Amino acid sequence: MSDGDARAIATDRAGGASEPVLTREDRASLLRFMLLMRAAEERGLRLYKQGKVPGSFYDGRGQEAISVGSSFALAPEDRMCILHRDLGAHFVRGVSPERYLANYMGRSGGVTGGKDGNLHFGDPELGCVGMVSMLPDMAPVATGMALAMKMRGERRVAMTYFGEGSTANGQWHEAMNMAGIHRLPVVFVLENNGYAYSTPNELEFAADPVERAESYGFHGVKVDGNDVEAVFEASVEASERARGGGGPTLIGCRTMRMHGHGAHDDMSYVPDGVLESWERRDPIDRYRRHLADHHGFSEQELDEVATAVTEQVAEDARRALDSPMPEPSLASEGLYAEAFRPLGDGVAPWSRWAERKPLRPVNGNGRSPSSEASVSRSAA
Repeated sequence: MSDGDARAIATDRAGGASEPVLTREDRASLLRFMLLMRAAEERGLRLYKQGKVPGSFYDGRGQEAISVGSSFALAPEDRMCILHRDLGAHFVRGVSPERYLANYMGRSGGVTGGKDGNLHFGDPELGCVGMVSMLPDMAPVATGMALAMKMRGERRVAMTYFGEGSTANGQWHEAMNMAGIHRLPVVFVLENNGYAYSTPNELEFAADPVERAESYGFHGVKVDGNDVEAVFEASVEASERARGGGGPTLIGCRTMRMHGHGAHDDMSYVPDGVLESWERRDPIDRYRRHLADHHGFSEQELDEVATAVTEQVAEDARRALDSPMPEPSLASEGLYAEAFRPLGDGVAPWSRWAERKPLRPVNGNGRSPSSEASVSRSAA
């Protein structure tokens, strides 16, 4: 069966369940989200250079396949802790370029309403927890959400990201240890982009961080971080392992940070020829060729996807610039929680979820999805 006219069924390697593979429309979406991340970040960098973005600017050029491929595997009720080079995951889950750009400029139309800038945000309505700059502090948060999911007997997954430099921090080891001990439904996505700021891999660790997963009692796998479908497949397997009670997975994605740590970083520490070598493995260019060579996409179709993205980002940038600055009184609002606000469900564009029947409770109490899932599921 071709993926253009029918859905192929594959046997999941983690639990033996039949899972739908990518359709033609899914593959077009993967390309679109990667293009959307790159175009939005390019526009944000331009706004930074125009003096419209305070502070610095951080992008993930060259790493689009990781956040897009991994988040595309998740169900609406899954939860995420997204970091600063993972804009694609925000877009997959439902954040618009307009809200992203407005947030960088501190405008009221941003995800935080003007309370914070750059990528210090997570939309709770879309099941995402806002990040902090102390990396990898979000790994314990994702582990905690996974613990809550397991205690409630839910078939859900928490996912978070971090760079290889984070694996030298105590918080990372604590999260790995707890997740392994309790076999929690959490997926850890390691983005090894070659440098912890300016420190190369060979000066960061003596053993590959992915190999440490075994010492914590769970599975570790290495994938090509510039291959969006490879990341997606590893994430599907990891999330289904987690849903089935098989515990966590550490997915190590090898990639390269094509820009500096921030816009202020000239990357003079990178040896000559390294960036040129990785440029030839650009994830977006590779996927365009893959779609044309193996899935029947014409150059016209691929150009149409790119053109639509360019037009969308241009319009969203205009709207973000039109968004007003926040009222000063906002600074004193929300300092303390006045009421419990559960996280909502995110957008899940993979066609598998659109055709899925509602999940049934797995704790045996007989409550229906409309009663239990709508309350306890969204609490984490």
